[in-house]
Amino acid sequence: MGIKEVKAVVEAGRSSYTMVDILDDMVIDVTIAHPKEVKAIAKAKIKTDKRDSYILAHLLRTDFIPGVYKRSRENRSYQRVLRQRAFYVGSTTRVKNRIHALLSQQSEDVQGEISRVKNLFGTKGMKVIRGLSLPGNQKELLEALVKTFRHLEERRKKTNGLVEKLYFEIPEARLIHTVPGFGVFLSVLTAVEIADIGRFENVRKFHRYAGVIPSTHSSGERTYHGKIVKEGNRWLRWAAVEAAWHANGLS
Repeated sequence: MGIKEVKAVVEAGRSSYTMVDILDDMVIDVTIAHPKEVKAIAKAKIKTDKRDSYILAHLLRTDFIPGVYKRSRENRSYQRVLRQRAFYVGSTTRVKNRIHALLSQQSEDVQGEISRVKNLFGTKGMKVIRGLSLPGNQKELLEALVKTFRHLEERRKKTNGLVEKLYFEIPEARLIHTVPGFGVFLSVLTAVEIADIGRFENVRKFHRYAGVIPSTHSSGERTYHGKIVKEGNRWLRWAAVEAAWHANGLS
């Protein structure tokens, strides 16, 4: 059997692309299996790596592998930039909430000082925070949180520059930016997550992938549409919801 006849399957996971790249370099046709759908097809009470590998190989041989889209190395590098920014934004929000929680437990005098500031994390707000008189170790706790906040803000601004660079490198991002509600970050995120719009047979399948279709419950002649489904690409779903809020001036 020649090397060109070899096929491989890898179950999607955090480090699955490491093996995928190795196999690609060996010019081996590799399929990435959808873990949830594979489990639905091949239910087993006994699970071992050897048994799972055997089942995956059998499903590949019979052409029953529910595959997922195999992203290019370039697209994955774009994703890492966006994930990094999302991490910094999420971490910054958590630190800001901790600062609010700490200050809310202080004296009425402290409450009065911070209540006069509209933006606690702006230039004036930071100046007020530095001048607060807190008892015991509370001052040290606040200073540590403020230091962490500033560091995260600096990191976020750095990644903003990387996102803006991607914006000018990806023409689809600039096209998406013309849609109301989509700023630079959401436009780049949407373009990167879609990767290749041609991989969707129709708009309905794209909507399903983006997770923006309503859940449906049918009984007899009645059909009820509920909240949007929880499946699909969570980043695209989040971008669509955020863009809708921005477009309607609700954010």
